Amino acid sequence: MWIEETERTEFSIGELAREFDITPRAIRFYEAEGLIAPRRDGQRRIYTPRDRTRLKLTLRGKRLGLTLSEIRELIDMYEPGRDARPQLERFLAVLESHKASLLQQRADIEAQLSEIQTFEKRVRKQIKRG
Repeated sequence: MWIEETERTEFSIGELAREFDITPRAIRFYEAEGLIAPRRDGQRRIYTPRDRTRLKLTLRGKRLGLTLSEIRELIDMYEPGRDARPQLERFLAVLESHKASLLQQRADIEAQLSEIQTFEKRVRKQIKRG
């Protein structure tokens, strides 16, 4: 399953920042984007295991190159006890789309490198001829 649970019932912003090696500012950004929703105790943010899991999944999605809107959509589809198939099918579709985009980017880069190599050879020949 894409979702994991933890035994702790609450976390501070500093604890999550240290655990995931990110800044508290990044966590506040994800909060502003609606990916996590800690409760407040005065100025203090209190994060639940659900927030921690959503943050973990957000960071995992970012490493995969997903957009925040894709990540939010996938996370929001999850509901404990319900059929995970729709979420997994959507996740697969997002991954396939992102993979196709990356493969196209790689092909474009390879074509550019080949063209650069061709021009480098031409320029070197011209330099040798004087």
